[in-house]
Amino acid sequence: MARFRPRKTFRLVAPLRGRQPEPIPAWKRDEEGLSRELHDRWSALHRHCVDQSSHLRLGRLVRRLTHYDYGVRESALAELELATQLLRVGVQVTFLPESQARTADLECRLGRERFFVEVTAMVGSAARQRLPLRGLHLDEVIGEEEDRGVILTHRILARIQQKAKQLADYCDSVVLSISIPRADLQGEKNTRSEAIWLDLKTLAGVVTVLLTRVPTLSAVLISLWDVEPLPSRAALRLANVELIERPKQQRIHPRVRMLIQNPTASAGLTEHQTDVVRQVL
Repeated sequence: MARFRPRKTFRLVAPLRGRQPEPIPAWKRDEEGLSRELHDRWSALHRHCVDQSSHLRLGRLVRRLTHYDYGVRESALAELELATQLLRVGVQVTFLPESQARTADLECRLGRERFFVEVTAMVGSAARQRLPLRGLHLDEVIGEEEDRGVILTHRILARIQQKAKQLADYCDSVVLSISIPRADLQGEKNTRSEAIWLDLKTLAGVVTVLLTRVPTLSAVLISLWDVEPLPSRAALRLANVELIERPKQQRIHPRVRMLIQNPTASAGLTEHQTDVVRQVL
């Protein structure tokens, strides 16, 4: 009797309908264009700032870090750097939502204490080849390099006045952080910038005088990356000024960073807040 192998039966199976891959967010694509260092800083902020407002701002921030415009990139870099440093010294950082109303960039908490931070970068423009000597007395003009330092001082004062109007409605302590990547304010150039000599004590003094007229600002944090500090002519030191000057050879941190507190602020920094901001220097 012949034996037959059982016939194999096949069952038609409907094709698998797997989930379509979710589109990659724009900020995730831009994140791949960051350097290793910037990626690590951004990732640290993304992990610690868990609120929705911060994540929205961080998504925009990563796009600005890879932007074609030099000013946009430097502004984002200054914001990223300061937020990371505040996080490292124990500050709880929240990125405030962007709105039509001009507000600060960061809300910072130390326990029950709270203060706000506005971050700005001064980059100038490549078209600004000759800086006008406006409002300067002849006896202030000593030489070419000193002129450029005086002009830079006046532009810093103008930026402080501008930001003070923007932050006039705050009742809590407010710190204005100004980053100046190129002291000549000539924008992004591949050529080597000429040395600009700056009298740091004069800068601290005139900023202090200005702050007495804008009580809403508690302090100003100024970061200068490529200035040449003029030798000090006097041993006088202002009690409201903290100054860190680094060697010219180092490139990782600003050459000069100073914290100038407002002696007449309506809401000054507390002792704890002051100690923490000093660590940022």
